[in-house]
Amino acid sequence: MDAPQFAPVTAANWPYPRHIAHRGAGKLAPENTLAAFRLGASFGYRMFEFDVKLSADGRAVLMHDATLDRTTSGTGRVDALTLGELAQLDAGAWHSPGYAGEPVPTLAAIVRYTRANGLLCNIEIKPVPGRETETGAAVALDARSMWRGADVPPLLSSFSEDALAAARLAVPELPRALLVDALPPDWLARAQALGCVALDANHKVLDAQVIAAAHAAGLKVLSYTVNDAGRAAELVGWGLDGLITDAVDTIFPAG
Repeated sequence: MDAPQFAPVTAANWPYPRHIAHRGAGKLAPENTLAAFRLGASFGYRMFEFDVKLSADGRAVLMHDATLDRTTSGTGRVDALTLGELAQLDAGAWHSPGYAGEPVPTLAAIVRYTRANGLLCNIEIKPVPGRETETGAAVALDARSMWRGADVPPLLSSFSEDALAAARLAVPELPRALLVDALPPDWLARAQALGCVALDANHKVLDAQVIAAAHAAGLKVLSYTVNDAGRAAELVGWGLDGLITDAVDTIFPAG
């Protein structure tokens, strides 16, 4: 196994800002596109959450859904098309005419943009069903290569515990967060078993006690998708470490 290239990310040396833009710029631009990242950055966001899965030929691309129908001009499973075929699709016209022609970005393209502009990343490993282990390992290996020489590595997160386990096996030094929509009774044991540094939960299941319990166990806490300013302030008041939001135009990063 190669020697680790990143210093360990822990609660004591957490390098990420509190405010994180969801899928680039939330709903203001076509999600998971370079246009959305640029718009999010224009509102002062320095970290971006986005979804990555694999094409038919094993290339990492940004896409939330398992199918192409909602956010592109294509149809069917994302992993039924090669990268070259995905590159021919329109990933912007569904949102609004001004974004017509926006391509499906590769992870490599997003890394070039974010690293050139000093931006940080939270990669949600979002496998097409049946490709959890393959996707987790591939994304982790790509991240190690693409962020070589970076001061701060990307944070990897996933709802898929199989994907997180594969990412850990492939590149153990990359920081990981366990994503949960509901909070299982054994959430802490699950996160610890996967060597996670953070819990990333639906804001509806978080309260001061859960955040305090995570902190006491040495975990940071992130939350999605927080679009109400009042709720955001409440969570931050409880010590939330990462607030993922669509509302990049109304919830502004501190500083």
